[in-house]
Amino acid sequence: MTPQEPLPDAPSLRPGPAPAPASAAPGAAAPPQPVTVSITRRVDRARLPEVTHWVQAGVNLANTYPGFLGSGWVRAHADSDEWHMLYRFADEATLDAWEASDDRADWLYEGRELVEVSRVDRRTGIEGWFDAPQPGEVAAPPRWKQAVTIWLGFFPLSLLFTSLTGWLIPGWHQLWPLATVLITTLCLTPTMTYVLLPFVTRLLQPWLRR
Repeated sequence: MTPQEPLPDAPSLRPGPAPAPASAAPGAAAPPQPVTVSITRRVDRARLPEVTHWVQAGVNLANTYPGFLGSGWVRAHADSDEWHMLYRFADEATLDAWEASDDRADWLYEGRELVEVSRVDRRTGIEGWFDAPQPGEVAAPPRWKQAVTIWLGFFPLSLLFTSLTGWLIPGWHQLWPLATVLITTLCLTPTMTYVLLPFVTRLLQPWLRR
């Protein structure tokens, strides 16, 4: 079993020491975005007291690291052996510092026989809009702002792709529509998801959160 991250012994977020907010100067770059890590762990139900103690020890340890914003866990029901855990750091840099630390490595080693990780997700930028807001967190931007942000990324990308294919591939627009749409979406979807949307959301963050 290869455990990974910490989380608390209660179904509520526990705030950690958040960094002091910096005043935004006109024209300054958008501040780093918080990163939430979601982990699904399978737990040895015969050792629940040990698991609970181990999880809380990880939370207490993470709480000593800069940028830690809080953590929590929830089970589907009382007899479930799956614990859905999450924790949050102020940005990628502080999260990476925690995940690369010797303290975390030692903590994970101590829990190697107690839990087994089945899934790990990181959420930043636009992905976090589709989660229900947690207590104390800023609510998601209105849907119309989300739509504008997506359009601002999709329109120039679609225009560029259409221009390039028409220039580089003679007869592109005379091809079977199903084939051109399939190729277009296969190319543009990952580009939007992994490149343009994170960039656009960082650029528009002050407006999105206003």
